[in-house]
Amino acid sequence: MDMDGLKQYFNIGSQHKLFTPKSPVFGRDRIGQFGIGKFASLSACRLFEVITKKNDFVGRVIFNKDNWEGTKDLWQLPFERLPVDFKKHNGTTVILIGLERKFDPKNIEEKIIEGTPIKAPNFKVKINNHIIIPRSLSGHKIPFLEGSSFGIVSGEIIIIPETAVLEKEPGIEIKVKQVTVKRELFGMETWGKGITRIGGEVNADFLPITSDRTGFIKDSPEYQEFLKIMERIMEIVKVSFQKLTVKKEGKKVNRALKEALQRIYRALAANPDLSPFGCFPIGNEAKGAGGAALPEKSGENGNEEVKVEEKKEKPKIKRKKKPKVKKLTPDAIIKRIKFGDTGVSCVVDSFGEDGPEVFSEETTIYINRDHSLYKRESSKADTHILNLARLITQEIALMKDPRNPRHAFEMQSKLLRDAFV
Repeated sequence: MDMDGLKQYFNIGSQHKLFTPKSPVFGRDRIGQFGIGKFASLSACRLFEVITKKNDFVGRVIFNKDNWEGTKDLWQLPFERLPVDFKKHNGTTVILIGLERKFDPKNIEEKIIEGTPIKAPNFKVKINNHIIIPRSLSGHKIPFLEGSSFGIVSGEIIIIPETAVLEKEPGIEIKVKQVTVKRELFGMETWGKGITRIGGEVNADFLPITSDRTGFIKDSPEYQEFLKIMERIMEIVKVSFQKLTVKKEGKKVNRALKEALQRIYRALAANPDLSPFGCFPIGNEAKGAGGAALPEKSGENGNEEVKVEEKKEKPKIKRKKKPKVKKLTPDAIIKRIKFGDTGVSCVVDSFGEDGPEVFSEETTIYINRDHSLYKRESSKADTHILNLARLITQEIALMKDPRNPRHAFEMQSKLLRDAFV
């Protein structure tokens, strides 16, 4: 800075940045608006020193907080002109003198990432010779670019994997001229734990900022239009998040259901008198364990049919028609465990929170994933498998047409014991 630039630097409330929003050398967007940010350092020290050089001009100002408070309206800029060779290169140095606070470099780095446009070209910040790099989140990215009456709204929302959920304050960073002003949830308050998996940033340089730079003028037309745009964007994010959640949930259910059926198969093989499906094939135990040792045959939505290998020279017989399986939603998980010519089909699908926990139609067992007990038990892999096995063995015991409920309970208990003990 030259002398005019130095005076402008200490001028509070100037509209200079509004009329010249770009820097002269690199054409960067000038951040700040009210000219008070420089004085924030006085919360950590009693005075700061500014040394600046522009060509043959070298000047220094030592701003003393106590002198400034004492002189009030009579205060004048304590300027000192220095020799040209005092500073080698053009630029400005600011030194905080007499620090009254201790700083953690990690906290400083976090503040610089949010409050400094470190993504700008030809610009970098170092702390103790460590270059600070922008924050980067991995996951499913949803970029957007929207126009408005006041300017562009752009950014990127990221759905983060469960293994890397956000440990810090949740929300989308709202940036003005690449500087984070505030985090906003944009209606994610009702998303439950999923809120910790949504991150990213939105850039809207036209938003009017409050004087303390901690928020926006919410009743302004600029902010109101911005909210409408973000409402549309967050609807897209919500749909994508639900699809990813359902897809992952389907894989988890698929694995648990397969494990439960294989365990039940082994229990029925050990107790053929409890099977409502007739005789079991005699042969290699691994081949009979619900197809655990056979190649998987997968279809849409991870549905899979587990078959026991049949003897090659088995005589042809007329097969019974399989019961129809009703897929109520595209996300239903269906598996069939087969014992010779008969077996049982298991369907895990959504039947509503008030629907039955489990029910059967002929040899098809329907399990309600919306039921409160199912939701609770499916939170952990081991209890998920055990709960599925409980529901399936309950229906198998009823298919055996027991003499009384006590007999059915005993059958189920024996199957569960041999499946897990």
